[in-house]
Amino acid sequence: MSLLSSILYPAPRLHESRLKNRFNGRWVVVTGASHGIGEALVRRLMHCGANLYLLARSEPELQELCREARAMGCRASYRCVDLRDRLALNSVCDDLAKTLPSVDFLFCNAGKSICRRLVDAADRLHDFDRTMDLNYRSMVALSLALLPALRRTGGQLVYTSSVSSLYPPAPKWSAYHASKCASNVWCRTAACEWHSLGIGVHVAYLPLVRTPMSQVNPNYHALPAYSGHDAAGILLRLALSNRFAYKPWWAWVTAPVASFLAPFVRFFYQKAAR
Repeated sequence: MSLLSSILYPAPRLHESRLKNRFNGRWVVVTGASHGIGEALVRRLMHCGANLYLLARSEPELQELCREARAMGCRASYRCVDLRDRLALNSVCDDLAKTLPSVDFLFCNAGKSICRRLVDAADRLHDFDRTMDLNYRSMVALSLALLPALRRTGGQLVYTSSVSSLYPPAPKWSAYHASKCASNVWCRTAACEWHSLGIGVHVAYLPLVRTPMSQVNPNYHALPAYSGHDAAGILLRLALSNRFAYKPWWAWVTAPVASFLAPFVRFFYQKAAR
């Protein structure tokens, strides 16, 4: 399994000196900062000397991360917030616009996953609302609120998406895939419209990452996956590049094939969903 993991999930190559040169003293906003990929990203950023504004729901973890960052000479603030709460999100957007006149990087990493058949979701419309609010709407709201701040610095927006959104949609993942695909399309539009403003927009189509969220599903336990540290490295590398997207090397080959074979894939899913 270790050999398979190293082939499917090669560690990203990063020059620490380049990271420190690009992030030292820069203001970076990170959502989903208290756990998983977000926490790993914050820890790598503080070692680069970045100034941090962290958004997440877990206040003790946010406080500890800010304490560690300040001890390393970074400026660090946080806001404990549930980004699915629209009133709270509006308040955060207003606060960010006033507090940070310039932002160099916005990493939209907050997200939730939900696996449920549509026939079992007839009385759970709130699951779709919450998934869209967190995975899509919060990213849009924060990006628009920070547009002037990003424009001042020629900043970069990096959205954490899923490689699964490149393939024909699988049963039980309607809410999750809908939210990710909406964000992917929005980011493609923003990349076109904001290019003339000097703002870069990037989407990371990450494969499986070993995080508390992914470990809830027992089917993922035996599968190869990136660590949070390596996933954070992918996001950092993408933020410093001119590329719109990161995809695993194997997705460049298999996603077009799956799209071409979509009728057969759907037939298989229909049989499997019975």
